Amino acid sequence: MMFPDDTITAISTPLGEGGIGIVRLSGKDAIETVEKIFISPKSKSLKNTRSHKIVFGYIKDPATGEKIDEVLVTVMRSPYTYTKEDVVEINCHGGMVTLRRTLETVLKEGARLAEPGEFTKRAFINGRIDLNQAEAVLDLIRSKTDESRRIALEQLRGGLSEKITALRDRLTEICAFIEAHIDFPEEDIEIAPKEDTVESLRAIEGELKNLIKSYDEARFFREGLSTAIVGRPNVGKSSLLNALLNRDRAIVTEFPGTTRDVIEEYLNINGLPLRVIDTAGIRDVYDIAEKEGVRRSLQSIDDADLVIAVFDGSESLKEDDFEVIDKIKGKNTIIAINKCDLPSAVNRDVLISQASHALDILNISATRGDGLEELKDKVFISFLKDWKEGREGILITNLRHKVALENALISLEMALSGLSENIPIEIIALELRDSLDRLGEIVGAATTEDILDNIFKNFCIGK
Repeated sequence: MMFPDDTITAISTPLGEGGIGIVRLSGKDAIETVEKIFISPKSKSLKNTRSHKIVFGYIKDPATGEKIDEVLVTVMRSPYTYTKEDVVEINCHGGMVTLRRTLETVLKEGARLAEPGEFTKRAFINGRIDLNQAEAVLDLIRSKTDESRRIALEQLRGGLSEKITALRDRLTEICAFIEAHIDFPEEDIEIAPKEDTVESLRAIEGELKNLIKSYDEARFFREGLSTAIVGRPNVGKSSLLNALLNRDRAIVTEFPGTTRDVIEEYLNINGLPLRVIDTAGIRDVYDIAEKEGVRRSLQSIDDADLVIAVFDGSESLKEDDFEVIDKIKGKNTIIAINKCDLPSAVNRDVLISQASHALDILNISATRGDGLEELKDKVFISFLKDWKEGREGILITNLRHKVALENALISLEMALSGLSENIPIEIIALELRDSLDRLGEIVGAATTEDILDNIFKNFCIGK
């Protein structure tokens, strides 16, 4: 796979004001391009600068000679860079005007504006990282907690890649022997006894199943546990959101219908990113804006991994409460009876019988903070019963990886079934090759070449 010969550039730091802002270039002309717009007070040349050295100077506009900014330029030469190309980073003062002027000047000298993710894409194409590690870069950037950061960093270091590669090597060896036996029968290549082959494939099968199983819990650390706070108007949904976040994120008033749209925020529970969604009160409404809010609330219930259904413990159950109970049936639900600091008037037995599918029913006070730690613990335990923060072992957090593993497992099981039923060896080889290809999708490997290399390495074909 090849990539264009051109040099790309982009602003690599967040928009806004800051101490430093970076304009990054990558490509064969990166150093030469910056040289055209760089002035060193000591007449230092970037072309003669050793790799991974920083040079002080100014960025100028070649057309007018105007100095744009005082900068530090870092020169990094191929192949010891993120993209394995020549890379130059211009460290500017972190204002948007300065960064944009610097970027525009670089573009005028022939560099091309990078596409989203193109630096990482080049790192993958040039063999600096594999496909799984490229995805881990984005996961690391988007991590919301230390635990999600740790998992992403482990994948970036190659933990999952090493595991997949090891599985592929074992499967490749089996497949190579079988295909060599099929393609070169005159060489009298011996295949391992069927019992040994089955045992080896069963071991791989078990490891694939364990990886797939890890996705059910680990994915929440990548995506966040989507949690909708629902209930009729004025039961304290927004107060609960504010209490969980420890800040006034949602507007709270004594008037029903204050919240008319969904509000999303992230919360950290023992390293688990919780994507909390505060919704509009569910009830029959006629106001167009409020009706749209209710519609979005119902959609949030459908999309959520977990629902926290809030009821006002200081009042008896109302018709709108029963409508809420009806809407949350079939969902993972925790019932939160709010306002436990006030005299109780809710019929708890009726609530328990109507919401019998609920994971738990807790008493809380959003204004006073009663029961909130218990609520957080219940959320965590409900989805991650056996999780230990900082746990070791390879985890699957990406749906693409899970699908590829499932497809690899299906083909592997078809091969095992074929071995037990004495299906022609050519069919078994096809299933094993497909399983190998599916595993290769995770790291972006080329399966066919791997098998051929293995054959020629282990056998003296054509002697």
